[in-house]
Amino acid sequence: MFCQDGLMRIGEFEIREPVPELRNVRAIAMLRPWVDVGRVGTLVLNRLERHLGAQELGRLAKPGKFFDYTRYRPRMRTVQGRRVFSTPNTIVHYAHGDDHDYLFLHIREPHAFGEDYCDAIVNLLQHFGVSEYCRIGGMYDSVPHTRPVLITGSLTREQERRATGLISSRGSTYQGPTSIVNLVHESLIQQEMPSVSLMAHLPQYVQLDEDHMGAARLMNVLCSMYDLPESLADESRGEQQYSEINRAVRNNSEVRALIQQLETYYDRTYSAPPESEEEEEAISLAPGVEQFLYEVGGRLEEPSEEEGDDSTTTRTSTRGTTTTRLC
Repeated sequence: MFCQDGLMRIGEFEIREPVPELRNVRAIAMLRPWVDVGRVGTLVLNRLERHLGAQELGRLAKPGKFFDYTRYRPRMRTVQGRRVFSTPNTIVHYAHGDDHDYLFLHIREPHAFGEDYCDAIVNLLQHFGVSEYCRIGGMYDSVPHTRPVLITGSLTREQERRATGLISSRGSTYQGPTSIVNLVHESLIQQEMPSVSLMAHLPQYVQLDEDHMGAARLMNVLCSMYDLPESLADESRGEQQYSEINRAVRNNSEVRALIQQLETYYDRTYSAPPESEEEEEAISLAPGVEQFLYEVGGRLEEPSEEEGDDSTTTRTSTRGTTTTRLC
């Protein structure tokens, strides 16, 4: 740890001076692009930062050590008549609350030195005495847009009590490729630091640039967990988006048939606990639906070209782009 040119170095991160004094710190993080579909993690973090008046704390000193700039593209922008060049980075903001202070981490999936990247995040959390780490995000799943957005997570017992009725008691059953950033969670657990997560499950057949319903449902759980104002979880834009989806599929019999099968699957799987493991294993989707979701999932596996330094960028689209695909 050393200081230079108004910056303090903590491992791989440069921290702006004067360094704030933080107490009872909670860290809330999102990871793109793997688990930020519909930008739900970004939307939630940005809204929390605006509400609490967050300021930038720091960012990676040499992001090119971890990120491939042919995949996360640098950007050239014009700001107040001046050309500004920016590179993708992992950016950390901080905010003071009534009883807790917050760190907000905009994390990117690294392309190299993944273990060092995770160690750098853990070291930063330790330096500021973080007492709890929470990662939020969104993923595509075999769920219909006509049912409440499914939220799964791993919470403490007290948080589960506070969020009763807002998260699925079944939890996620996902198995498969995952992010190296999960090493952060594993390291914190070994150090006996509470590390929790929340995941919004969004319909694969509808891909919104910004899924405001998913973001609102995710925010709703966070507000219950951390005694934040319920007004932060505004579902009005999400309701408008999903109403437009209803109109778009009204005259498409194939999509309506798909949605009906997903509704049946959702109701049997998530609305009530199974009576036995055998019953749970017996629940399955029709082969045609599974094939459709498999093909959509294959197209989503490779992330699209990322924007540059956009932790505070607001998209010009107010409702996002709705894309419906059939097999």
